[in-house]
Amino acid sequence: MDHDHPSNAGRSHDHPNNAGPSHDHPDQRRKQNRNQNQSRPSRPDVPPTETVRPEWAAIDALSTLELLRLMNAEDRTVPAAVAGQLERIAVVVDAVAARMTRGGRLVYAGAGTAGRLGVLDAAECPPTFGTDPALVVGLIAGGLPAVTAAAEGAEDSPDLAAADVAALALTPADTLVGVSASGRTPYAVAAVRAARAAGALTVALACNRGSALAAAAELAVEVEVGPEVLAGSTRLKAGTAQKLVLNMLSTAAMVRLGRTYGNLMVDVRATNAKLRDRARRIVAEATGAEDAAVRAALTATGGRAKNAVLVLLADVDAPTAARLLDTAGGRLRDALRAGGHG
Repeated sequence: MDHDHPSNAGRSHDHPNNAGPSHDHPDQRRKQNRNQNQSRPSRPDVPPTETVRPEWAAIDALSTLELLRLMNAEDRTVPAAVAGQLERIAVVVDAVAARMTRGGRLVYAGAGTAGRLGVLDAAECPPTFGTDPALVVGLIAGGLPAVTAAAEGAEDSPDLAAADVAALALTPADTLVGVSASGRTPYAVAAVRAARAAGALTVALACNRGSALAAAAELAVEVEVGPEVLAGSTRLKAGTAQKLVLNMLSTAAMVRLGRTYGNLMVDVRATNAKLRDRARRIVAEATGAEDAAVRAALTATGGRAKNAVLVLLADVDAPTAARLLDTAGGRLRDALRAGGHG
């Protein structure tokens, strides 16, 4: 018998529901736990991400390996839940990219873990895609101090959300994504409502179906991950789901905007030794050029990998490469075609 696999846990003496003092008979312990679980009042107002799974009621009695296997088994359900929302995510990506083409911004708004994930995704766009820091923005209840220190009370303030959104002076070219595991965090809901009132496109990213956040937004992605192993700790499966979706939104939007060449980060900002080495590898991979030619092209273009690729593939000088890219809206493939090398 496999005592470690979650699917077999109900038949094992190590299962959380069966854990207890060693002198208790297993059947007695099961009956006690069943009675305790049945005595819990029904809470229809509690979203699935916050509910308690009775069969996990004694995870603290599991061995470390058993606990990790249980968590890992639950984590494996998250990609499938995200897969069920891919068509909705694609609609969002295309809508965001269309607005960004017109100069619009992508804004994330959330509290706690959801807010931190939005701030993280926004912060990683400039070094990865060479974007202006103002292009992808993360709003978090409580401001930037809440990224490293809990400010959970701030999530209850709709006025704070409205003020944070107002400070951005959103336009119809912008998109605001409200991020909330429960889908009812006041800060996220209020941010979406304020953005919608300003004419921006609004998107809900939640982990429960039929959420208030989805009702407030024009587009909704609701990744249903269910209860957490640690009840209510939505930094677990819900946080993983949100991170996966945010990865998709920003990465796919940047691909649509021509911020990549194939699967290469040609807009990477080479601001340190590691990134300068990465830029050299990217240019070499894209062009097949020798190291000396790669280094010369990067020097001529001020370290801009995309420009250096164009210099080498189109056999043009750095100013011409810059002009071709500007005319092509930064899209390297279009610039290559314009230079007669597409």
